[in-house]
Amino acid sequence: MDLKDLEDGLEMVQNYFPRPQYATSMVHGQLTAEEKAFEMERFKQGKTQIMVATTVIEVGVDVPNATVMVIENAERFGLSQLHQLRGRVGRGAEQSYCILMTKDNLSYTSQERIRTMCATTDGFQIAEADLRLRGPGDIQGLQQSGVLDLKLASIVDDEPLVAATRNEVRDLLAADPTLAVHPLLQRYIEHSKNKMLWGKIS
Repeated sequence: MDLKDLEDGLEMVQNYFPRPQYATSMVHGQLTAEEKAFEMERFKQGKTQIMVATTVIEVGVDVPNATVMVIENAERFGLSQLHQLRGRVGRGAEQSYCILMTKDNLSYTSQERIRTMCATTDGFQIAEADLRLRGPGDIQGLQQSGVLDLKLASIVDDEPLVAATRNEVRDLLAADPTLAVHPLLQRYIEHSKNKMLWGKIS
């Protein structure tokens, strides 16, 4: 489906930017490594002025003279992926632009992702917003996103409390590494009888 969309997109771009004034290249995941390298080199050398691509260009592409990127259906992508894609432009001295196109009637989460992308280019702020929106997942399990079921705190909103707790635990373990004299160990064993343990995480 992505390749069909890409081919339709290529045709549309070529209608708007026709030969011989403009040349357009296409890069996608079904090309061989040699074919991708060939298309990228053509674009880098200015033999093609426009590249239509899937997210295969997300990493490892350095084309300093690329100054405009249009991301269609930006609501389909996570913040980290959008941030990586945006990083493909603005690598040279010229003013660069990244245009995010979305459908109408976005969900709250999609709206927040787009707002975050428009508000900052700071990777740390983007990662924090991503954590807030997606959730950290299950600390002791395999789920990589979703709400963390802490009873008393939010891992994002209560960061000072989380940091203070981490420091307390570090001091506690420094004084009693096996928790041999601390009731916390027995409480943890009781609580985690039917839970996934750290050692089972791959």
